[in-house]
Amino acid sequence: MALVRLLGTDLVLCGPEVERYCRDWHGDVTTGAVAVVRPRSTLEVSEAVRAIRSLGLQIVPQGGNTGLVLGGTPDQPASQVVVSLERMTAIRRIDADDFSAVVEAGVILSEFKDRVEEAGLYFPLALGAQGSCRIGGNVSTNAGGINVLRYGMTRELVLGLEVVLPDGSIFEGLSTLRKDNRGIDLKQLFIGAEGTLGIITAVAFKLAPPAEKVATALLGLGALSDAITLYRRARRDCCDLMSAFEFMPPVAFTLAQEAMPDLSLPMSGDYPAYVLMEISGSGLVDIDDLMQRFLEGVMEDGLVLDGVIASSRSQAKGLWLFREGMNEGQAKRGAHLRTDVSVPLSRLPEFVEKAEAEIAARLPDCLCVSYGHVGDGNVHLNVLPPGGLTREDVAQRIYTAKGIVNAVLDGFGGSISAEHGIGRLKKPDFLARVPPTQLQLLTAIKQAIDPAGIMNPGCQLNSGADS
Repeated sequence: MALVRLLGTDLVLCGPEVERYCRDWHGDVTTGAVAVVRPRSTLEVSEAVRAIRSLGLQIVPQGGNTGLVLGGTPDQPASQVVVSLERMTAIRRIDADDFSAVVEAGVILSEFKDRVEEAGLYFPLALGAQGSCRIGGNVSTNAGGINVLRYGMTRELVLGLEVVLPDGSIFEGLSTLRKDNRGIDLKQLFIGAEGTLGIITAVAFKLAPPAEKVATALLGLGALSDAITLYRRARRDCCDLMSAFEFMPPVAFTLAQEAMPDLSLPMSGDYPAYVLMEISGSGLVDIDDLMQRFLEGVMEDGLVLDGVIASSRSQAKGLWLFREGMNEGQAKRGAHLRTDVSVPLSRLPEFVEKAEAEIAARLPDCLCVSYGHVGDGNVHLNVLPPGGLTREDVAQRIYTAKGIVNAVLDGFGGSISAEHGIGRLKKPDFLARVPPTQLQLLTAIKQAIDPAGIMNPGCQLNSGADS
């Protein structure tokens, strides 16, 4: 084929080998592509973009293919080429004195975190898929995760970027400067753009001191609304040492044990709501004492009904397994609605209560599973249809549930995407809600950088004509 002639057999995959790059993370969607190109360097990415463009084809950039909104899944098999960054795995440098690192887009997140730890530093981005997601995808989707509360989204961790643009030219912006006020910060255009403006090939990150001391607690509460009160107390008493504050429903333990039967319940009782809380620090701060004194106070006040504090790193990992296993348990029950929404923090319990009530009224045979990040108002309100339904019936329930959740969300002034992005899956809902002036600006940026509309068509806005 023409791409092989232009780029060589080492870079281009065709035929059956393409299939694994055209299936989404959950296996719900399988498509196809003309070919898959796997460059090994930024220069080869540039050459690949020029070659694909010259053939009148379009590009779908892809990292670890762990996204949840079909942002890296081609949808036009006859005209799209997947450009996979999986072979660009160099960690170019880690500078302990500068608290920074420069890493290529194909590096797996957990491997990067391990290398940073070996250098005596810490990279705080933490995701359930960190064993397979890749750095470029993390930046392209502005990934969130469990440490957003303390360290912010991926955007807050990026110092500089290297990007191959739609014409094959290279934006060289791998600065590690903390302060650089020379006009518009161009790197921000590509963070969260999901590959619609260019292909991120390398990233400069800021690093943090290692969290040498960590205290993790699982707490049982009388109501989800108590989680907001507890969070307010924790922010006051633990300040910026709090690194995670997650809420989970009682069914989380059932789902986790369905996925991981060896998990044992860490505490007795069946409370209406649970919080998984973590504080961390280093140096002279006594983290264990801080956690103990904080919990003594909130339990005396009746805000926390029961709780367990991990006595070791392995026990802490065991507590987090319930949070992670809950997701696997939901997947085992089959196709379901996965949402990623955000509302004002103070209204989170009200939103969950109203949305779940409306789901129960209209879809009484479905199970709601609401969990997420209390500290940033991010809720994953998932809806699981019952077993034994036809594929069509499951799809109809998912469609109805999504409409219910989004309608309630609109009333709260919330966002349909807190951390997963827009991709192809959420594009219709996004375009139905984006204000006209915002759409005009986004379209103008897309047309200025990618006038031919070859970068990840079908994702987010595409081109001006598509929008």
